[in-house]
Amino acid sequence: MSFTFALQPKRKLFSHQEIEPGHTVLEYRGGRLSRTLAPGRHRVRRTASYVDVDLRTRIVPVAPQEVLTADTVSVRVTMALRARVTDAVAYTETTADPWSAVYLAAQVALRDACASSTVEQLLARDQGIDAGSILQAARTAGATMGIDVEAVFLKDVITPSEIRSAALELITAKMQGQARLEKARAETAALRALANAGRLLDAHPALARLRLVQEAPYGAKVVLAVGDADAAAARPVASDDDR
Repeated sequence: MSFTFALQPKRKLFSHQEIEPGHTVLEYRGGRLSRTLAPGRHRVRRTASYVDVDLRTRIVPVAPQEVLTADTVSVRVTMALRARVTDAVAYTETTADPWSAVYLAAQVALRDACASSTVEQLLARDQGIDAGSILQAARTAGATMGIDVEAVFLKDVITPSEIRSAALELITAKMQGQARLEKARAETAALRALANAGRLLDAHPALARLRLVQEAPYGAKVVLAVGDADAAAARPVASDDDR
């Protein structure tokens, strides 16, 4: 009696994997971290599991937040975070969704910052939202999960339409007041110049006669009267062409 055995092909235990720049791969064997793979070509085990972690800097937009100011005005604030993963192991093993934890910390800090300021302070360039406190809160939350929050960007502070209309009316009133003030200053300067010119002509009658001659139209005849200097005057006479 004879038996025939079919030999199964031997399964390869290893293969090769390319890891792209800006990424790192964690290798787990038996539920434990065995090694961390840097960018490049590596031989990997088929029996191990691998986790790819993106280490590149990313922008994390935060959804618009409806918050109340210290004077109970509802405003909508938009912001974004710039962050990157610095510890791939902590990022993978600490929590299931590390970005949500950083996101939540930034949201809470934003609400606290708005609640301590009035709407006028939020709209002022030098008294706006304290981005430093938001950055610190997000950075503290991310540090335990291998995330470094590099910056916080406050994009827009959107107020109710009534507040925007009132602010526009205030700016319009200020601009109109400045325009009226400048007009009054110009009129005052013009009157002052006329008064000075009048006093100068009174003190020097010859200047008045000279000015009259200068204003005579082209081709006019000038008649000079001889007599008392105060009574003498030069007056233009129409030319023959004008008659």
